[in-house]
Amino acid sequence: MGSLLTRLAWGLLLASTLAVPATAVDLRNIRLWAGPDSTRVVLDLSGAAGHSVSVLQNPDRVVIDVAGARLSHAHRTPTPGGAVKRIRIGRQGKGTMRIVLDVQHAVRAKSFLTPPNDRYGYRLVVDLSSPGVNLAPAAAPVRAEHAPADARDLIIAVDAGHGGDDPGAIGKNGTREKDVVLAIAKELARQINSEPGMRAVLTRDGDYFVTLRDRMRRARAQKADLFVSVHADSIRDRRVDGSSVYILSQRGASDEAARWLAERENASDLIGGVSLDDKDDVLASVLLDLSQSAALSASAAAAEQVLRSLNQVGEVRKRQVQEARFMVLKSPDIPSLLVETAYISNPEEERRLRGQMHQSRLAAAIHRGVRDYFYANPPAGTRIAQLALAAAPRASLAAAAGGTGT
Repeated sequence: MGSLLTRLAWGLLLASTLAVPATAVDLRNIRLWAGPDSTRVVLDLSGAAGHSVSVLQNPDRVVIDVAGARLSHAHRTPTPGGAVKRIRIGRQGKGTMRIVLDVQHAVRAKSFLTPPNDRYGYRLVVDLSSPGVNLAPAAAPVRAEHAPADARDLIIAVDAGHGGDDPGAIGKNGTREKDVVLAIAKELARQINSEPGMRAVLTRDGDYFVTLRDRMRRARAQKADLFVSVHADSIRDRRVDGSSVYILSQRGASDEAARWLAERENASDLIGGVSLDDKDDVLASVLLDLSQSAALSASAAAAEQVLRSLNQVGEVRKRQVQEARFMVLKSPDIPSLLVETAYISNPEEERRLRGQMHQSRLAAAIHRGVRDYFYANPPAGTRIAQLALAAAPRASLAAAAGGTGT
Protein backbone atom coordinates (compact mmCIF):
# COMPACT_ATOMS: atom_id res chain seq x y z
CA MET A 1 0.00 0.00 0.00
CA GLY A 2 2.85 2.34 0.94
CA SER A 3 4.61 1.83 -2.39
CA LEU A 4 1.34 2.46 -4.27
CA LEU A 5 0.83 5.73 -2.39
CA THR A 6 4.42 6.69 -3.14
CA ARG A 7 3.91 6.05 -6.87
CA LEU A 8 0.67 8.04 -6.83
CA ALA A 9 2.36 10.93 -5.03
CA TRP A 10 5.21 10.98 -7.55
CA GLY A 11 2.70 10.83 -10.37
CA LEU A 12 0.85 13.86 -9.01
CA LEU A 13 4.15 15.71 -8.51
CA LEU A 14 5.26 14.97 -12.06
CA ALA A 15 1.89 16.07 -13.42
CA SER A 16 2.07 19.34 -11.51
CA THR A 17 5.67 20.14 -12.43
CA LEU A 18 5.02 19.36 -16.09
CA ALA A 19 1.76 21.30 -16.33
CA VAL A 20 1.69 22.96 -19.75
CA PRO A 21 1.60 26.77 -19.46
CA ALA A 22 -1.16 28.74 -21.15
CA THR A 23 1.30 30.06 -23.76
CA ALA A 24 4.42 28.44 -25.12
CA VAL A 25 7.79 29.56 -23.77
CA ASP A 26 10.98 29.90 -25.77
CA LEU A 27 14.25 28.24 -24.80
CA ARG A 28 16.49 31.18 -25.60
CA ASN A 29 19.85 29.94 -24.46
CA ILE A 30 21.70 27.24 -22.54
CA ARG A 31 24.66 28.23 -20.37
CA LEU A 32 27.11 26.00 -18.50
CA TRP A 33 29.68 26.57 -15.74
CA ALA A 34 32.01 23.81 -14.58
CA GLY A 35 33.50 23.93 -11.09
CA PRO A 36 35.92 21.48 -9.46
CA ASP A 37 33.16 19.40 -7.87
CA SER A 38 29.92 20.53 -9.52
CA THR A 39 28.51 21.71 -12.84
CA ARG A 40 25.70 24.24 -13.27
CA VAL A 41 23.50 24.23 -16.38
CA VAL A 42 21.16 27.20 -16.89
CA LEU A 43 18.27 27.28 -19.37
CA ASP A 44 17.20 30.83 -20.25
CA LEU A 45 13.42 30.85 -20.83
CA SER A 46 11.01 33.51 -22.05
CA GLY A 47 8.55 32.70 -19.24
CA ALA A 48 7.74 30.38 -16.35
CA ALA A 49 7.37 26.71 -17.29
CA GLY A 50 6.80 23.41 -15.53
CA HIS A 51 9.68 20.97 -15.66
CA SER A 52 10.96 17.63 -14.42
CA VAL A 53 14.49 16.32 -14.03
CA SER A 54 15.44 12.63 -14.06
CA VAL A 55 18.83 11.00 -13.48
CA LEU A 56 19.31 7.83 -15.52
CA GLN A 57 22.08 5.22 -15.76
CA ASN A 58 23.55 2.86 -18.37
CA PRO A 59 24.55 5.23 -19.82
CA ASP A 60 24.72 8.02 -17.24
CA ARG A 61 22.57 10.97 -18.29
CA VAL A 62 20.27 13.66 -16.95
CA VAL A 63 16.92 14.22 -18.69
CA ILE A 64 15.24 17.62 -18.41
CA ASP A 65 11.66 17.92 -19.69
CA VAL A 66 10.26 21.45 -20.04
CA ALA A 67 6.51 21.70 -20.63
CA GLY A 68 5.20 23.84 -23.48
CA ALA A 69 8.69 24.93 -24.57
CA ARG A 70 10.02 25.52 -28.04
CA LEU A 71 13.50 26.21 -29.31
CA SER A 72 14.28 29.84 -30.13
CA HIS A 73 15.98 30.37 -33.50
CA ALA A 74 18.63 32.46 -31.75
CA HIS A 75 19.40 29.90 -29.04
CA ARG A 76 22.99 28.95 -28.23
CA THR A 77 24.20 25.60 -26.92
CA PRO A 78 27.42 25.80 -24.88
CA THR A 79 30.54 23.72 -25.29
CA PRO A 80 30.27 20.75 -22.91
CA GLY A 81 32.43 20.83 -19.80
CA GLY A 82 32.69 19.58 -16.25
CA ALA A 83 30.40 16.58 -15.75
CA VAL A 84 28.62 17.18 -19.09
CA LYS A 85 30.13 15.57 -22.19
CA ARG A 86 27.25 16.16 -24.62
CA ILE A 87 23.96 18.11 -24.81
CA ARG A 88 21.03 16.86 -26.92
CA ILE A 89 17.71 18.60 -27.54
CA GLY A 90 14.55 17.02 -28.88
CA ARG A 91 10.74 17.07 -28.80
CA GLN A 92 8.43 14.88 -26.74
CA GLY A 93 4.67 14.50 -26.95
CA LYS A 94 2.19 17.13 -25.77
CA GLY A 95 4.51 20.03 -26.51
CA THR A 96 7.27 18.99 -24.12
CA MET A 97 10.89 19.80 -24.95
CA ARG A 98 13.53 17.35 -23.78
CA ILE A 99 17.14 18.29 -23.05
CA VAL A 100 19.45 15.35 -22.40
CA LEU A 101 22.78 15.91 -20.67
CA ASP A 102 25.12 12.99 -21.30
CA VAL A 103 27.43 12.99 -18.29
CA GLN A 104 30.90 11.65 -17.58
CA HIS A 105 29.87 9.74 -14.46
CA ALA A 106 27.00 9.21 -12.03
CA VAL A 107 25.66 12.51 -10.71
CA ARG A 108 23.05 13.97 -8.41
CA ALA A 109 20.80 16.65 -9.88
CA LYS A 110 18.97 19.51 -8.21
CA SER A 111 16.81 21.99 -10.13
CA PHE A 112 14.87 25.20 -9.49
CA LEU A 113 13.20 27.93 -11.51
CA THR A 114 14.16 31.53 -10.77
CA PRO A 115 12.15 34.67 -11.65
CA PRO A 116 13.54 37.52 -13.78
CA ASN A 117 16.03 40.01 -12.38
CA ASP A 118 17.65 43.13 -13.81
CA ARG A 119 19.99 41.05 -15.98
CA TYR A 120 18.22 37.80 -16.90
CA GLY A 121 14.69 36.57 -17.52
CA TYR A 122 13.30 33.28 -16.21
CA ARG A 123 16.00 30.68 -15.65
CA LEU A 124 15.76 26.96 -15.05
CA VAL A 125 18.88 26.04 -13.08
CA VAL A 126 20.14 22.45 -12.87
CA ASP A 127 23.06 21.73 -10.54
CA LEU A 128 24.98 18.49 -11.02
CA SER A 129 27.29 17.04 -8.39
CA SER A 130 28.96 13.69 -7.79
CA PRO A 131 27.37 11.46 -5.14
CA GLY A 132 29.34 11.74 -1.93
CA VAL A 133 31.46 14.60 -3.25
CA ASN A 134 33.87 16.13 -0.75
CA LEU A 135 32.98 19.80 -0.54
CA ALA A 136 36.33 20.73 0.98
CA PRO A 137 38.62 22.13 -1.72
CA ALA A 138 42.03 20.55 -1.89
CA ALA A 139 44.71 22.69 -0.31
CA ALA A 140 48.26 21.75 0.55
CA PRO A 141 49.40 23.05 3.94
CA VAL A 142 51.51 26.19 3.78
CA ARG A 143 53.79 26.30 6.78
CA ALA A 144 56.91 28.24 7.66
CA GLU A 145 59.98 26.00 7.47
CA HIS A 146 60.84 26.66 11.11
CA ALA A 147 57.29 26.03 12.39
CA PRO A 148 57.28 23.40 15.17
CA ALA A 149 55.42 20.17 14.60
CA ASP A 150 53.25 20.63 17.68
CA ALA A 151 51.65 23.91 16.52
CA ARG A 152 48.98 24.00 13.83
CA ASP A 153 48.40 26.69 11.24
CA LEU A 154 45.38 28.94 11.47
CA ILE A 155 42.92 28.26 8.65
CA ILE A 156 41.29 31.29 7.00
CA ALA A 157 38.45 30.54 4.56
CA VAL A 158 38.43 33.23 1.87
CA ASP A 159 35.15 33.45 -0.03
CA ALA A 160 34.91 35.31 -3.35
CA GLY A 161 31.25 36.28 -3.73
CA HIS A 162 29.03 35.30 -6.68
CA GLY A 163 30.56 33.48 -9.68
CA GLY A 164 29.43 31.56 -12.74
CA ASP A 165 25.95 32.59 -13.86
CA ASP A 166 25.75 35.03 -10.94
CA PRO A 167 27.84 38.09 -11.92
CA GLY A 168 26.92 40.07 -8.82
CA ALA A 169 26.74 43.84 -9.23
CA ILE A 170 27.87 45.35 -12.53
CA GLY A 171 29.52 48.76 -12.79
CA LYS A 172 28.64 51.47 -15.30
CA ASN A 173 31.59 50.42 -17.47
CA GLY A 174 30.74 46.71 -17.36
CA THR A 175 32.98 45.59 -14.50
CA ARG A 176 31.51 42.48 -12.91
CA GLU A 177 31.63 42.03 -9.16
CA LYS A 178 32.37 38.32 -9.46
CA ASP A 179 35.61 39.03 -11.34
CA VAL A 180 37.10 41.72 -9.12
CA VAL A 181 36.26 39.97 -5.86
CA LEU A 182 37.86 36.75 -7.12
CA ALA A 183 41.03 38.69 -7.91
CA ILE A 184 41.01 40.30 -4.44
CA ALA A 185 40.26 36.93 -2.77
CA LYS A 186 43.16 35.24 -4.57
CA GLU A 187 45.53 38.05 -3.58
CA LEU A 188 44.26 37.88 0.00
CA ALA A 189 44.87 34.13 0.04
CA ARG A 190 48.39 34.65 -1.32
CA GLN A 191 49.20 37.18 1.39
CA ILE A 192 47.75 34.96 4.13
CA ASN A 193 49.80 32.02 2.88
CA SER A 194 52.94 34.15 3.14
CA GLU A 195 52.23 34.69 6.84
CA PRO A 196 53.98 32.13 9.08
CA GLY A 197 51.37 30.09 10.89
CA MET A 198 48.44 30.92 8.59
CA ARG A 199 46.90 29.07 5.67
CA ALA A 200 44.15 30.21 3.33
CA VAL A 201 41.53 28.08 1.59
CA LEU A 202 39.39 29.53 -1.20
CA THR A 203 35.72 28.58 -1.46
CA ARG A 204 36.05 29.09 -5.22
CA ASP A 205 39.18 29.64 -7.29
CA GLY A 206 37.55 30.17 -10.68
CA ASP A 207 34.48 31.49 -12.47
CA TYR A 208 31.87 29.04 -11.25
CA PHE A 209 28.96 29.25 -8.84
CA VAL A 210 29.02 27.83 -5.33
CA THR A 211 25.78 27.81 -3.36
CA LEU A 212 25.73 29.91 -0.21
CA ARG A 213 25.41 26.93 2.12
CA ASP A 214 28.16 25.07 0.28
CA ARG A 215 30.48 28.02 0.96
CA MET A 216 29.78 27.54 4.66
CA ARG A 217 30.22 23.77 4.37
CA ARG A 218 33.59 24.13 2.65
CA ALA A 219 34.84 26.35 5.45
CA ARG A 220 33.59 23.93 8.10
CA ALA A 221 35.06 20.93 6.24
CA GLN A 222 38.46 22.62 6.43
CA LYS A 223 37.94 23.42 10.14
CA ALA A 224 38.41 27.11 9.41
CA ASP A 225 39.21 29.49 12.26
CA LEU A 226 37.71 32.46 10.37
CA PHE A 227 35.49 32.94 7.31
CA VAL A 228 35.95 36.11 5.22
CA SER A 229 33.55 36.79 2.33
CA VAL A 230 34.68 39.41 -0.21
CA HIS A 231 32.15 41.53 -2.15
CA ALA A 232 31.75 44.88 -3.92
CA ASP A 233 28.60 46.85 -3.08
CA SER A 234 26.19 48.62 -5.43
CA ILE A 235 23.56 51.35 -5.04
CA ARG A 236 21.49 53.56 -7.34
CA ASP A 237 23.28 56.72 -6.23
CA ARG A 238 26.59 56.49 -8.11
CA ARG A 239 28.16 59.11 -5.83
CA VAL A 240 28.21 56.74 -2.86
CA ASP A 241 31.61 55.19 -2.13
CA GLY A 242 33.59 53.47 0.60
CA SER A 243 34.01 50.11 2.34
CA SER A 244 31.92 48.43 5.01
CA VAL A 245 32.13 45.25 7.08
CA TYR A 246 29.23 43.03 8.18
CA ILE A 247 28.68 40.28 10.73
CA LEU A 248 25.59 38.15 11.35
CA SER A 249 22.65 39.80 13.10
CA GLN A 250 21.04 38.27 16.17
CA ARG A 251 17.88 37.62 14.12
CA GLY A 252 19.94 35.74 11.55
CA ALA A 253 21.59 33.71 14.31
CA SER A 254 18.19 32.83 15.79
CA ASP A 255 16.88 31.70 12.40
CA GLU A 256 19.90 29.47 11.87
CA ALA A 257 19.71 28.02 15.37
CA ALA A 258 16.09 27.01 14.76
CA ARG A 259 17.10 25.34 11.51
CA TRP A 260 19.94 23.37 13.10
CA LEU A 261 17.78 22.22 15.98
CA ALA A 262 14.97 21.14 13.65
CA GLU A 263 17.31 19.12 11.43
CA ARG A 264 19.78 17.72 13.93
CA GLU A 265 18.16 14.25 13.94
CA ASN A 266 19.44 13.76 10.39
CA ALA A 267 22.68 15.69 10.80
CA SER A 268 26.10 14.19 11.41
CA ASP A 269 27.73 17.62 11.67
CA LEU A 270 29.53 18.64 14.80
CA ILE A 271 29.05 22.04 16.43
CA GLY A 272 32.30 23.12 18.04
CA GLY A 273 33.37 19.46 18.06
CA VAL A 274 30.14 18.23 19.68
CA SER A 275 27.36 16.33 17.93
CA LEU A 276 23.79 17.53 18.50
CA ASP A 277 21.92 14.54 17.10
CA ASP A 278 22.06 12.52 20.33
CA LYS A 279 21.25 15.40 22.71
CA ASP A 280 17.85 16.28 24.13
CA ASP A 281 16.20 19.53 23.04
CA VAL A 282 17.30 21.60 26.02
CA LEU A 283 20.95 20.49 25.99
CA ALA A 284 21.20 20.83 22.21
CA SER A 285 19.78 24.35 22.40
CA VAL A 286 22.22 25.35 25.16
CA LEU A 287 25.23 23.94 23.30
CA LEU A 288 24.24 25.64 20.08
CA ASP A 289 23.63 28.96 21.85
CA LEU A 290 27.07 28.81 23.51
CA SER A 291 28.75 28.06 20.20
CA GLN A 292 26.91 30.81 18.35
CA SER A 293 27.55 33.38 21.07
CA ALA A 294 31.28 32.67 21.00
CA ALA A 295 31.37 32.82 17.20
CA LEU A 296 29.43 36.12 17.10
CA SER A 297 31.67 37.71 19.72
CA ALA A 298 34.79 36.70 17.79
CA SER A 299 33.20 37.86 14.53
CA ALA A 300 32.60 41.31 15.97
CA ALA A 301 36.18 41.61 17.26
CA ALA A 302 37.70 40.47 13.95
CA ALA A 303 35.39 42.73 11.96
CA GLU A 304 36.44 45.76 14.03
CA GLN A 305 40.09 45.08 13.23
CA VAL A 306 39.41 44.66 9.51
CA LEU A 307 37.28 47.83 9.40
CA ARG A 308 40.01 49.79 11.17
CA SER A 309 42.57 48.50 8.68
CA LEU A 310 40.39 49.32 5.66
CA ASN A 311 40.06 52.88 6.95
CA GLN A 312 43.78 53.28 6.34
CA VAL A 313 43.58 52.59 2.59
CA GLY A 314 40.47 54.53 1.58
CA GLU A 315 37.06 55.88 2.48
CA VAL A 316 35.00 53.80 4.89
CA ARG A 317 31.32 54.21 4.13
CA LYS A 318 30.04 52.88 7.44
CA ARG A 319 32.36 53.52 10.37
CA GLN A 320 30.79 50.87 12.56
CA VAL A 321 30.54 47.14 11.93
CA GLN A 322 27.13 46.42 10.41
CA GLU A 323 24.82 43.49 11.10
CA ALA A 324 22.80 41.59 8.50
CA ARG A 325 21.22 38.20 7.84
CA PHE A 326 23.60 37.19 5.04
CA MET A 327 23.48 33.43 4.53
CA VAL A 328 27.25 32.98 4.26
CA LEU A 329 27.68 34.39 7.78
CA LYS A 330 25.45 31.80 9.45
CA SER A 331 28.00 29.13 10.36
CA PRO A 332 27.23 28.36 14.03
CA ASP A 333 30.82 27.75 15.09
CA ILE A 334 33.09 29.78 12.77
CA PRO A 335 33.61 33.52 13.27
CA SER A 336 32.45 35.04 9.98
CA LEU A 337 32.52 38.46 8.37
CA LEU A 338 31.61 39.95 5.01
CA VAL A 339 33.65 42.80 3.51
CA GLU A 340 32.09 45.16 0.98
CA THR A 341 35.38 46.40 -0.44
CA ALA A 342 33.93 49.33 -2.41
CA TYR A 343 30.90 50.53 -4.37
CA ILE A 344 31.27 49.15 -7.87
CA SER A 345 28.37 51.43 -8.84
CA ASN A 346 30.63 54.44 -8.25
CA PRO A 347 32.58 55.05 -11.53
CA GLU A 348 35.78 56.07 -9.73
CA GLU A 349 35.70 53.10 -7.37
CA GLU A 350 34.86 50.83 -10.30
CA ARG A 351 37.99 52.08 -12.07
CA ARG A 352 40.15 51.45 -9.00
CA LEU A 353 38.65 48.00 -8.41
CA ARG A 354 39.84 46.95 -11.87
CA GLY A 355 43.45 47.82 -11.02
CA GLN A 356 45.78 45.17 -9.64
CA MET A 357 47.47 47.69 -7.33
CA HIS A 358 44.22 48.68 -5.62
CA GLN A 359 43.12 45.05 -5.39
CA SER A 360 46.39 44.29 -3.63
CA ARG A 361 45.91 47.23 -1.24
CA LEU A 362 42.43 46.05 -0.31
CA ALA A 363 43.68 42.49 0.20
CA ALA A 364 46.55 43.80 2.35
CA ALA A 365 44.13 45.79 4.52
CA ILE A 366 41.92 42.74 5.12
CA HIS A 367 45.00 40.59 5.78
CA ARG A 368 46.36 43.14 8.26
CA GLY A 369 43.04 43.25 10.11
CA VAL A 370 42.87 39.46 10.29
CA ARG A 371 46.48 39.28 11.47
CA ASP A 372 45.93 41.93 14.15
CA TYR A 373 42.86 40.10 15.43
CA PHE A 374 44.61 36.74 15.75
CA TYR A 375 47.74 38.16 17.35
CA ALA A 376 45.49 39.81 19.94
CA ASN A 377 43.36 36.63 20.31
CA PRO A 378 45.61 33.67 19.39
CA PRO A 379 43.91 30.25 19.61
CA ALA A 380 45.74 27.81 21.85
CA GLY A 381 47.93 25.27 20.10
CA THR A 382 48.58 27.43 17.04
CA ARG A 383 51.81 28.78 15.64
CA ILE A 384 50.37 32.30 16.01
CA ALA A 385 49.95 31.70 19.75
CA GLN A 386 53.65 30.87 20.01
CA LEU A 387 54.70 33.86 17.91
CA ALA A 388 52.44 36.21 19.89
CA LEU A 389 53.89 34.90 23.15
CA ALA A 390 57.43 35.40 21.88
CA ALA A 391 56.61 38.94 20.76
CA ALA A 392 55.05 39.98 24.10
CA PRO A 393 58.31 40.34 26.10
CA ARG A 394 59.86 42.43 23.33
CA ALA A 395 56.83 44.72 23.29
CA SER A 396 57.01 45.11 27.09
CA LEU A 397 60.69 45.99 26.95
CA ALA A 398 60.07 48.52 24.18
CA ALA A 399 57.26 50.14 26.19
CA ALA A 400 59.44 50.31 29.30
CA ALA A 401 62.29 51.90 27.35
CA GLY A 402 59.93 54.48 25.90
CA GLY A 403 58.62 55.38 29.33
CA THR A 404 61.97 56.25 30.96
CA GLY A 405 62.08 59.72 29.46
CA THR A 406 65.70 59.25 28.35
